Amino acid sequence: MNFELKSLDLAGASAQVCDALILLVPAGFKPGRDPLAALIGQALKAGDLDTKAGKLLALYRPAQAKAGRVLLVGAGDGTPRQVRLAVHAALGALRCGTPAVKKLVLGFTLAPQAGAVRAAVQTVADNSYVYTTTKSKAEGRSLARVTLGVPKAVEAKAEFAQASAAVAGIELAKEWANRPANHATPTDLAQAARALAKFPKISCQVLGPREVAKLKMGAFMAVAQGSEQPLRFIVLQYKGAPAAQAPTVLVGKGISFDTGGISIKPAAEMDEMKFDMGGAASVLGVFRALGELKPAINVVGLIPSCENMPDGRAVKPGDVVTSMSGQTIEILNTDAEGRLVLCDALSYAERYQPQAVVDIATLTGACVIALGAVRSGLFSPSDELAQKLLKAGETAQDLCWRMPLDDDYAEGLKSNFADVGNVAGRAGGAITAAKFLQRFTAKFPWAHLDIAGTAWKSGAAKGSTGRPVGLLLEFLLAQQTPVKSARRKA
Repeated sequence: MNFELKSLDLAGASAQVCDALILLVPAGFKPGRDPLAALIGQALKAGDLDTKAGKLLALYRPAQAKAGRVLLVGAGDGTPRQVRLAVHAALGALRCGTPAVKKLVLGFTLAPQAGAVRAAVQTVADNSYVYTTTKSKAEGRSLARVTLGVPKAVEAKAEFAQASAAVAGIELAKEWANRPANHATPTDLAQAARALAKFPKISCQVLGPREVAKLKMGAFMAVAQGSEQPLRFIVLQYKGAPAAQAPTVLVGKGISFDTGGISIKPAAEMDEMKFDMGGAASVLGVFRALGELKPAINVVGLIPSCENMPDGRAVKPGDVVTSMSGQTIEILNTDAEGRLVLCDALSYAERYQPQAVVDIATLTGACVIALGAVRSGLFSPSDELAQKLLKAGETAQDLCWRMPLDDDYAEGLKSNFADVGNVAGRAGGAITAAKFLQRFTAKFPWAHLDIAGTAWKSGAAKGSTGRPVGLLLEFLLAQQTPVKSARRKA
């Protein structure tokens, strides 16, 4: 999709030739003298338009504008959340109309608050996204061009650029998470990662079974051994700062399909286990956005990718494997495989001497029960790191919620036959999974994002959400050191 930012007041917006014009009208709007502003004022005075977020007044070819359709939309108090609700409602109304909207102008009638431009851009993209890759007669996104009008474009330029880059990353994450497992194998994911190396400052290395065996990633290899598809360990690096600056490492769970292995899942909705590489997809998406923005930071992306299948070579409940860290693990449930591939990737992350490591995984159904689809679960022993991620989520409107990590939760992971078991029963399942991962993070600040409830939607709207690309991107960009302007010598 082609986004454009323009300086437009209401008179300028009314002169735009387009299929549809959406105007966001927040509380406190004061009509000016131009005809369109006067019309909005009359509608508000008559009660035909309400500034409550999402309230609509549709106009067909009004004399006051050159657009085919005009939607006046209440934007509440103008916060990013209210703008998101308003744009979502407007796009929903436009989808019901014919013909399809190809050229859209979205105008702010007042100067947008911080974050509102990003909310508008990402909501337009989200509402117009269409998956087409495996359809024989696909009708793609009809909306081709979006002009975002604000009173002063120069003031919104940086936020608009970040929003556009985030959309590119989110849509790459959606693309790969939405693909069926036979079109998104570990080898396919590796190719997608290699394609990102076309961007400046991004490099990619892909390790296969032999290299992983040399690294002694016994937990990762155990999960992969039941599949015909060879595992891939993907290493992405973005180098935008001096080498002396320690990188942030993102570790994305890349189970390209999860049957549960020998502990096989029920048949109902098993097709949705193609989304079990949502963490990996989000890492790809973040690197796509970094390639656009070129920030002055260093980032490493690690993706352990394989299938979890139940053939005659598959790991069995009760088997004991040795992880890269040297710790032995009793695999009590083969459907708790995500933590097995992640623990070896976390051990690998040590070599970068990172300033922080964040793993992202569709890890537990327990997190879905705890938090639903609104917030991702956040686990970290570091208050500082947790606060940064929480703040990033609030800013990006990609929310998370901090969960406990009391040592008492690890009691159930004790094993009579290994250093640790890979499950600890149903109670507190999201927390005990995080406690398992914590065993492999002693050498760096660490956080875990359980995105099992937020990475995709089920039912009629089934598909990837692209989360938490927005959160992660905001978190990384906040690490940039502000450039100090040189003082002019007297």
